[in-house]
Formats: sequence, C-alpha cells, structure tokens
Amino acid sequence: MINHIKISLIWVLGCCANLARATEADPGLQFALDPAQLHWLGERIYQNECNARPACLTAWNQGEDFPSLGIGHFIWYQRGQSAPFVETFPELLQFLQHAGVALPMWLQQNSSQPWPDRGAFLAAAADPLLAQLRTMLEQTRELQTAFIVQRFAKLAHDPTNRFATGADIRSKLQAVASAKIPYGLYALIDYVHFKGDGTSAAEQYQGQGWGLLQVLDHMPLQGSDPLQDFVTSAGFILSRRVANAPTERHEQRWLSGWQHRLQTYLPATMPTQRLP
Repeated sequence: MINHIKISLIWVLGCCANLARATEADPGLQFALDPAQLHWLGERIYQNECNARPACLTAWNQGEDFPSLGIGHFIWYQRGQSAPFVETFPELLQFLQHAGVALPMWLQQNSSQPWPDRGAFLAAAADPLLAQLRTMLEQTRELQTAFIVQRFAKLAHDPTNRFATGADIRSKLQAVASAKIPYGLYALIDYVHFKGDGTSAAEQYQGQGWGLLQVLDHMPLQGSDPLQDFVTSAGFILSRRVANAPTERHEQRWLSGWQHRLQTYLPATMPTQRLP
C-alpha cells in the first residue's frame, strides 16, 4: 500500500483547491475550508460516527441490513439488495483508487459486500478480510474526509437540483455556511453525510424526506441565528422521520443520539473543542 500520509495531504489540498474554484465560478455561493479546518471536520465526523475508535470503522448496527464502514459509516449493500438509503461505500472505493490507494485484491474484485447478514459479519470480526479492511480505512481517514467534502461540493454546485436553482434554498445554504466558521460548513457537510441531501425519492417515509433539502425548506428565510435555526429545523425533520418510520424499524431508539449530534454543530456545546 502507498504512503498514505503523503497522498492524503496531496488530495486534501486538491479538494480545497477544487472547492475554491467552484465558488469562484459561482459567486452566489461561497464555501472554503483550509487544510487545518478540513482535518478538524474529519475528526468531528469520526467522533460522531465511531467515537474515534478504530474497531468501529467496520460496523454493522443492530436493526440495519447492511454494514457501515469508515469514518463516515459509508453504506455497503449486497448484490441486488434494495433499501431506502443511498449506498456510498463503492463510490468511496473508486475515490480511493483514483487517489492512488492500492486496495486489497478482494475489494477490487467485489462491488457488493460479501457477508449475508449481521451475524456472519460479527462472526468474521477477526478474519483477515475485515482486518485488511479496518487497516485500509484507518490509513485513509483524511482521504475519506476529502471524499465527504467533495460530495457536498458537487451537490452545492450542481445546476440540476434546487441547491443551485432555488433562490430561497441558496440563500439559506449560504447563511448557514457563513455562520460561525467552520461550524456552519461542518453542520451542512456532516448532515448531508449523516442523513443525505434530500433529493432522492427513495429516501422518504410516507412521502416525506429527511435530508438537507427538507431541513433547509423548513428553516425560516430570515432568522437571527442561521446555525441555530438549522439545528432546530434538523431536529424537527428527524423527529418527523421517526414518527413516519415503519414500526418494525424502531427508529425512536436512535433519535436521542441524532439530536445530540445536531448539538455538536453549535460552538457553545463543545467548550473544550479546539479549533484550528
């Protein structure tokens, strides 16, 4: 495997440059993160998803039908599996390969995850395949952050969706992004990664989505504190998701953790967090 420290720095800086070029091309939306802030963002996401524990980089949560992998718990489905969530792990693998990461051979040969269920996955915790996967994910944490930011940058500047074409949505997006830097961008980027962008018709319960688009739609257009408005709106949207969810999913058990994660978007809730 290549020198991940060197390649990660190159690609993280590249992501920052691409983000800056995108905002120059579209002066109506301004997003920028320097490398230190990008590292801080990755550490926050790693803490949110994994409590910063390497063992959690390969997880299969109880009540879910798929493993969640990496600092962002990217979803990986079996071949032919259908679920109302966007699969992201294969896209991450493509990103890593493009960055020059030499993936283990078994990952190169499989576009779908090889474990039939959670029991088989847990039983394989000490097997070489999962050990290889954890090592690779631990060594590419900065690249995973770059991947998360790149997905958000593409979304924010895609002329085919409402983030680019809806004046009210653009205004709210910019207001949150500019709030208490870098917390506003952290809130937007983490939420997209955490609960999706809200543009997929598949990611809905009873006709109502729970992604970034729905959060921004529910926000007031002219608020005194855009970041607080975003957190309040996201709390409402996630509570609505739980209320609409199929009973057998028991999503109420996750709501307090989701609400706690939203609170990390507010600087006052992290008095010991050191910013770059």
